[in-house]
Amino acid sequence: MKVQMSHIIAPGPAMFGTESSLSMFLNTLTPKFYVALTGTSSLISGLILIFEWWYFRKYGTSFIEQVSVSHLRPLLGGVDSSSPSNSNTSNGDADSNRQSVSECKVWRNPLNLFRGAEYNRYTWVTGREPLTYYDMNLSAQDHQTFFTCDSDHLRPADAIMQKAWRERNPQARISAAHEALELEDCATAYILLAEEEATTIMEAERLFKQALKAGEGCYRRSQQLQHHGTQYEAQHRRDTNVLVYIKRRLAMCSRKLGRTREAVKMMRDLMKEFPLLSMFNIHENLLESLLELQNYADVQAVLAKYDDISLPKSATICYTAALLKARAVSDKFSPEAASRRGLSTAEMNAVEAIHRAVEFNPHVPKYLLEMKSLILPPEHILKRGDSEAIAYAFFHLQHWKRVEGALNLLHCTWEGTFRMIPYPLEKGHLFYPYPICTETADRELLPMFHEVSVYPKKELPFFILFTAGLCSFTAMLALLTHQFPELMGVFAKAFLSTLFAPLNFIMEKVESILPSSLWHQLTRI
Repeated sequence: MKVQMSHIIAPGPAMFGTESSLSMFLNTLTPKFYVALTGTSSLISGLILIFEWWYFRKYGTSFIEQVSVSHLRPLLGGVDSSSPSNSNTSNGDADSNRQSVSECKVWRNPLNLFRGAEYNRYTWVTGREPLTYYDMNLSAQDHQTFFTCDSDHLRPADAIMQKAWRERNPQARISAAHEALELEDCATAYILLAEEEATTIMEAERLFKQALKAGEGCYRRSQQLQHHGTQYEAQHRRDTNVLVYIKRRLAMCSRKLGRTREAVKMMRDLMKEFPLLSMFNIHENLLESLLELQNYADVQAVLAKYDDISLPKSATICYTAALLKARAVSDKFSPEAASRRGLSTAEMNAVEAIHRAVEFNPHVPKYLLEMKSLILPPEHILKRGDSEAIAYAFFHLQHWKRVEGALNLLHCTWEGTFRMIPYPLEKGHLFYPYPICTETADRELLPMFHEVSVYPKKELPFFILFTAGLCSFTAMLALLTHQFPELMGVFAKAFLSTLFAPLNFIMEKVESILPSSLWHQLTRI
């Protein structure tokens, strides 16, 4: 082989630039050389793939990509635009090991619609059922918990309503409510009729006002007797729940009928009168009404009270906080200008608030940006799930549209959250890890015709895919060369000849232009 190589080098001006010398060199290569070459390439690319995958699993980014951005890009005059997201990862370390008992707890939707006046009208128009059996069954359990007690058998109307809340047939429930009203003014009977029989909001409001009159009388009587025994105490607790529910639904009727200021006053009075009944989440109704009035100062005051580290979060709390911070900068925000000069302090605060909201519930942006169609919200929601995202966007999309540039800022920044949380099911950033049970629970809460949104999965970096493809390709070449050495040798020679054809052409042109003596001296060097 050495003799043949020296023979190739011997001719001066025509060194290895001629096609005959290249073919002579290729003819000296045996199939074993190609097997060794492809096998070695496959081994090296496989080792790179294993290292890249291990680094990605541990740090959430590609090693080659990180080195390119951190070291090569500054040398080439680029600007490192990576955000200091890792500086706050320690905040989530403590939460990552904490198991939240209520992470997949289903909550009553604070802004749930009326069955008769809204859900049933949707069914009449479209022929689709907006509520699932599981959702309605949870509502039935809620009604039995809030509106019944052990002493109901002492009052005939309450005894009838206790059975009515357990009925599955809507018509049977409505008939039982009318039967109870024939005996006496029963607040819970009026509630059932307002929720399920009334076909308009005005009719529901009228029934709730009748329920309020009956409920206040029961509440005053039980309040005087609550200390006479456990039975009277349970009855007073039931009457309190009934009264709070009626007043909250009356406030929602006012909001739906356009009397927003009246609704805000009713909600404030209700929260002041019953400050300990946080189970109804009346502050979320208040936030939505204040946003409708564009009273952003009062919205901030409510957030200051309820957006506390010790209190449970919700999409309404997180995204409303993000909206207020985005409002301060969104009208003048430009992605191009921000990339040139960097983010100001106010813009950074707005982006961080959006990242915080998206981490809590990553499904909301697609509804706010109208990348996914909305449906009627269910009566129950799963926090951080698709059901909560639908419930929030259904009522708050209009408020985001009203703030100029807010949706544009959200569009430009929301996906950056997923770069900070490469493994949301294992480790969180500002909240505990994303619950793995949300998809299953949401499928139970949301109707069949809706495509349930799942947590956006982080795509594999390009270099992992590239090395995987390179490893597979070279391994396949090694196998084919080992099995069909003659045929693969022909293919390899043809490929290399084609690959070096442009180089041969250039070398021939250079040889024809330069003097032969100069070219001879260069080849000797």
